[in-house]
Amino acid sequence: MNGRRLVVGVTGGIAAYKTAALVSRLVQGGADVYVVMTRAAEKFIGPDTFAALTGHPVPRRMFGDAHHPLGAHIDLAGADLLCVAPATANFMARAAQGLAGDLLSTLYLAFKGRVLFAPAMNDRMWQHPAMRRNVELLRGDGVEFVGPEAGWLSCRTSGPGRMADPEQIEAAIQRLLAH
Repeated sequence: MNGRRLVVGVTGGIAAYKTAALVSRLVQGGADVYVVMTRAAEKFIGPDTFAALTGHPVPRRMFGDAHHPLGAHIDLAGADLLCVAPATANFMARAAQGLAGDLLSTLYLAFKGRVLFAPAMNDRMWQHPAMRRNVELLRGDGVEFVGPEAGWLSCRTSGPGRMADPEQIEAAIQRLLAH
């Protein structure tokens, strides 16, 4: 991963705590990592955590950011890979429809490199026909997926919907970058 420029998108799910471990692993592997968070993600983990892990400030606005004069969605769109972890049902539905209401969804639409989603949601949400349609639309657009796994969920049930472990996501990123 030496010298690779990666963007990790973080959306609003409890699995966001795992994303800190993923980002740390990527940085330790030599990647230059930038993090973009949704406002909902900030309910679960703070941007200062990711700034400390990456050495880069986390952009908070579409425009007017001194670190990204063209807008972070444009400045970061040339990275090698965009990984959204966790990718919530809400984010995936907006991405499938091409909606751009925040920095991360706008970045997704402007992004030129490989895209990987690590879904995380309630098992009933993951199995809903609308989510299945969204996944197929996203796959058709070239989005790759890692997970979700079956296991204990934060809603105190067990089933598919748990975000893949950081090691699995890192391995998927390495596979995508190798091709």
